Amino acid sequence: MGEAFAAAGYEVWVTDVDKDALAGCPAGWHGHLADAGNEEEVRAVFERIDRLDVLCANAGIAGPTALVENVLLEDWRACVGVNLDGAFLAAKHAAPLMKRAGQGAMILTSSTAGIFGYPNRAPYAAAKWGVIGLMKTLAMELGPHGIRANAICPGAVEGPRMEGVLEREAAAKGMTRDQVYAGYAAGTSMRSFVEARDVADMAVFLASDAARRVSGQVIAVDGHTENPDPKL
Repeated sequence: MGEAFAAAGYEVWVTDVDKDALAGCPAGWHGHLADAGNEEEVRAVFERIDRLDVLCANAGIAGPTALVENVLLEDWRACVGVNLDGAFLAAKHAAPLMKRAGQGAMILTSSTAGIFGYPNRAPYAAAKWGVIGLMKTLAMELGPHGIRANAICPGAVEGPRMEGVLEREAAAKGMTRDQVYAGYAAGTSMRSFVEARDVADMAVFLASDAARRVSGQVIAVDGHTENPDPKL
């Protein structure tokens, strides 16, 4: 995401809880250690920013893989704390900066789980549905100030986090990792996973003047999900 915005000419600020990830940021980026669900840490980052044109609330964790009756409350809270609280806190502290500028674009990362639900992933699905409700409200509240809000709903995105999801889901369903992978791909019209750049490119578009009247929208980047829980 950051690379796509940097390539488009933006000054990039990123936060993470992973020091090593921040150490790998390209020269010129502003990297800050912060927990997306910790308001004091989030506030401290935004207090350093003089002007904000675009917010990408993209922090997320997969959460537990289990039937709802087996989900621990602490795991539920941890998942919602990053995926939903994180988006809320970012928007809360970005709003005054954007109001002062009289313009801005907020791009919240939801998920196809926020459209269809997600068996064995209740905390994640609930948080991502919440992100959509948050986005819709932000669009209403902030529109009069020239600020737009939209949500991107990625499907299954290739990468390390998805690999962990595949392994855990395979174990929970008594399947192989490759069977689960094939099931996800088969559930889309394009029979494929999404790449991170697909999501990033959509975010850059939504931040641009080409999308200056696009607000309050839920946009799936998923190859068109036909069946959110394909059974092989």
